[in-house]
Amino acid sequence: MKNKRILLKLSGEALSGKANDQKYSEEMFKNIADQIKQLQAEKVEIGIVVGGGNLFRGRDLSGLPGVKRMTADYIGMLGTVQNSLVLRDYFESQGMEARVSSAIGMRRVCSEMMQAEVEDHLKEGRIVIFAAGLGAAYFSTDSNAVQRSLEIGADMLVMAKNGVDGIYTADPKTDPNAKKIDRMKSIEVLEQNLKVADASAVALAKEHKLMIKVIAMNAIFDAFNEKIGSVILPE
Repeated sequence: MKNKRILLKLSGEALSGKANDQKYSEEMFKNIADQIKQLQAEKVEIGIVVGGGNLFRGRDLSGLPGVKRMTADYIGMLGTVQNSLVLRDYFESQGMEARVSSAIGMRRVCSEMMQAEVEDHLKEGRIVIFAAGLGAAYFSTDSNAVQRSLEIGADMLVMAKNGVDGIYTADPKTDPNAKKIDRMKSIEVLEQNLKVADASAVALAKEHKLMIKVIAMNAIFDAFNEKIGSVILPE
């Protein structure tokens, strides 16, 4: 029987604590690692895409004259490399084999992405952390997550969110009448302009029949439970 395989999308903020000046939280790292161990015990193969928002966002340079959008995007990609390296080392410290596969070559710190190598790592039970986005400006880590999901043949893309356990009709943090949506079609997400993921990422998933699941950070271990989170069907 073929092992299950997922791509887990984490925001950079998922690695940080609640304090604004805290870039990394050991509690958050342990929570992520413990849940991934539970998935691995169920023979789930795991790829990860992590953002860099805890370190840098392109809009941080929006008010600085002369800095191009492309430059800001590449700086953001470097932030994802930093987070990927930190994640890898933490996983290794917990006895979990992990590799960083970067879309931008930097041989001194991590491997440049090679599809055959990635496939071997996944089959051997190693976690593969995809760094540096797609290696091109103007693409978000959401688009990167969908692209890598398709490349590794993931059964689904799992987007783990801070402070929310699925898709809602409105922001549940500010609207007490917001209702959770268990299942919806990708075309509905696009038509309603829901900010679950970038529209380009949702459209790509729709085109290639990739299911997206939105769950809370503390529900990663339960990603295959149909009663958990919200599902975006590629329809």
